[in-house]
Amino acid sequence: MNEFALIQKYFKKLTYNNPSALDLNDDVFFDKKNGVVVSSDTYVEGIHFLNFNNPDLVIKKIVRSSISDLYCKGVKPKFIFIGASGNSLSFSKKNMKLVYRSLRQEQKKYKFRLSGGDTTKSKKTVFTITSLGYSKKIVKRNKCKNNDDIYITGNLGDSYLGLSILRKKSFLKNSKQRKYFIQKYYMPDIPLKIGSKLIKFASSSIDISDGLFADLSKLINTSKLFFKLDLKKIPISSKLNAYLIKTNKKKINFISKGDDYQILFTSSKSNRVYIKSLFKRMNQKVTLIGNLTNEIRSNQIIYNKKLLKHRYNEGYAHNFS
Repeated sequence: MNEFALIQKYFKKLTYNNPSALDLNDDVFFDKKNGVVVSSDTYVEGIHFLNFNNPDLVIKKIVRSSISDLYCKGVKPKFIFIGASGNSLSFSKKNMKLVYRSLRQEQKKYKFRLSGGDTTKSKKTVFTITSLGYSKKIVKRNKCKNNDDIYITGNLGDSYLGLSILRKKSFLKNSKQRKYFIQKYYMPDIPLKIGSKLIKFASSSIDISDGLFADLSKLINTSKLFFKLDLKKIPISSKLNAYLIKTNKKKINFISKGDDYQILFTSSKSNRVYIKSLFKRMNQKVTLIGNLTNEIRSNQIIYNKKLLKHRYNEGYAHNFS
């Protein structure tokens, strides 16, 4: 049983059909009447981050991945609450000074306030972050429509290469290149300029946390549609492209692993000119990578007019069996 089956089987019924819970099938809790939007995420050492050897970087990663849940709904985070569990090594004075400094930097960058939380002692380092913002509207999952375009902000894949370098599964001689990819893993570029503008044109949206194909499937969810993507159009950085050419590795293996925290959204074809113009004014990269349709019976990834097999690239999920 994976995390999604667990939620649907055991926890969904406990919401007693509270509409604000969104059937436990979205990134957030949304109280439309009061305009309150909340998300909560837990990060475990060895699962969500390798270790706590770089506490200043780890805290930035988990804060950005948490507030990304609100940004991808078209909501700016106003407050965060941090639950922290650790021991005398992870919560040493040196580490806490680094965490404090990083949190101040993140607050200045993203304009949120630390507003509460809890601390406990444990063998492993664990953080739970709750993010809160205000809006009368959000962009939900499951609201995409037939023939909608599929867009992605920024680039994909840099973060995964950074993680691979940290795990010593990939090697780069150039220290500047190593530093670039590792920083992309620890400090993903949250597309904060979009803000509430997303509500004006997106029919559905999600952030890329578990992988492009996995998150796109979650975005479509109950809509009874299938995606058709052009692999060539999926955006990657020039640095990653150079690495792939040099090592003769496949692009599909890097853009589908997650931890990018870019916004994946769908929109009507009628919005193409508006989206192109808006994103150009914001100086925010956005790429049209495919479309949704009910005319095919399975998801498709096309490369040079050939259909690719991609089941092995369907992303990360927590499994409990």
